[in-house]
Amino acid sequence: MTAKFLLMLLLMSLHLPAVSWVGRHEEGYIAFQKGDYATALQKWKPLAEEGNADAQLSLGAMYDKGQGVPQDYAEAVKWYRKAADQGEALAQHNLGRMYQAGRGVTQDYVEAAKWYLKAADQGIFEAQQNLALMYEKGQGVPQDPGEAVRLYRRAAGHGNATAQYNLGVSYENGLGVAQDSAEAAKWYRLAAEQGNPKAQYSLGVSYDLGKGVPQDDAEAFKWVRESVRQGYAPAQHKFGAMYANGKGVTQSHAQALRWYLRSAKQGYAPAQHDVAMMYGSGQGAKQDFVEASKWYRRAALQGHGPAQFTLGMMYYNGQGVPQDNVQAHFWFSLKADGGDAEAVRYRDIVAKLMTPEQMAKAEQLASKWRAANPAP
Repeated sequence: MTAKFLLMLLLMSLHLPAVSWVGRHEEGYIAFQKGDYATALQKWKPLAEEGNADAQLSLGAMYDKGQGVPQDYAEAVKWYRKAADQGEALAQHNLGRMYQAGRGVTQDYVEAAKWYLKAADQGIFEAQQNLALMYEKGQGVPQDPGEAVRLYRRAAGHGNATAQYNLGVSYENGLGVAQDSAEAAKWYRLAAEQGNPKAQYSLGVSYDLGKGVPQDDAEAFKWVRESVRQGYAPAQHKFGAMYANGKGVTQSHAQALRWYLRSAKQGYAPAQHDVAMMYGSGQGAKQDFVEASKWYRRAALQGHGPAQFTLGMMYYNGQGVPQDNVQAHFWFSLKADGGDAEAVRYRDIVAKLMTPEQMAKAEQLASKWRAANPAP
C-alpha cells in the first residue's frame, strides 16, 4: 500500500478532500497536518473563493471543528454547500450531517436524507450507514427496515464497523430481514474486531446467552471487558452483573457494585436500579436506604418501571425517605400505566389512605409526568 494511498484514506477519515498533490491545496494540507492552521487557511480560503470544491470542503471542515478559526456552524454549512453543489461527495455527507443535527441550519431530516443519498450513491460508506439509520427510524424518508438493511449491508461489506453493528442488530431483532442469531453474531464479531464498543458488548451478550454462538462464559467476559475498556455504560453494567453472579469471573459483590456505579454515573438506568438494590440489601456496601432511594429516584425519573415501583414502596413505608402517600401514589401510578398488577394493587391501597386534596396532587404529578414523558 503506497504512502499516497494511505494519505488519501486518512483524508477520508477526517472528512477532508483528497488533495490534488500539487499547488496551493497541497501546501495547505501539509500545513494543516503540521497543525499550522493559519497557513492552511491562507492557502485554502482564496482557492475556495475561486470555486475549488476541495478547498471549499477543507474550509468547511475547519469552521465545523473550530480549527484555526472560531467554530462557526453556519459558515461551515456555507462552504460545505458550495462544494456539495459541485458534486463533492464528502461535502454532501457533511451537509447531510449538519441538517440532521441542526447545526448551522434548521434541523431538517428531509434535507439530511437528500444529501446523504447523494453521498451514498458516490460510495461514501458513512453516508450509507447514516441514511440506513434514517430509513430504520423513518426520519426524512418513509420508514423502511428493508431499505435500511440494504444500505447497512453496502457499508458493512466495505468494512464500516457501525454499519456492521447495525446490520447485526437488524438480524438479531428481525428488522427488515429474517431473524437470525448466528448472522447477528457474525456481524457483531466483524464490528467488534474493529473496536466498536456496542458490537463488543453485543457479542459478549451473545456468548453469555448462547445466541448464535455456543454459550461460553469466558468469551462473554472477554468481549464485555473489551467494551468496558472503552467506557460503554451498558457493558459496565453487564460487567457488574457478571461479578455479581460469578459468570466468567470469581463472584465479588464489591466488584459488582464498583462497575454498576461506573455505569450508573453515566446515567444508565438499569445500573442505577442495581446500585440501589445493592445499597438496599447491603451487598457490596454497607446497607444504606437513603443512598438506595437516591439511585432508585435517578432510575425512576428515566422511566425505569421496577425503580418506580420500589421508590413507591419506600415512600409508602418511609424507608430511606420521609413517609409520603402522595409520592407513593404517584410512583405506583406510573408503574401501573404498564398494567403491572402489584403497582395497581398498592396504588389502590394508598389511595384509601389519602385525602381528596392529596389525591388531586398525586394525579397532577402523574399527569405532568405523562405529558413530559409520552409513551413510545
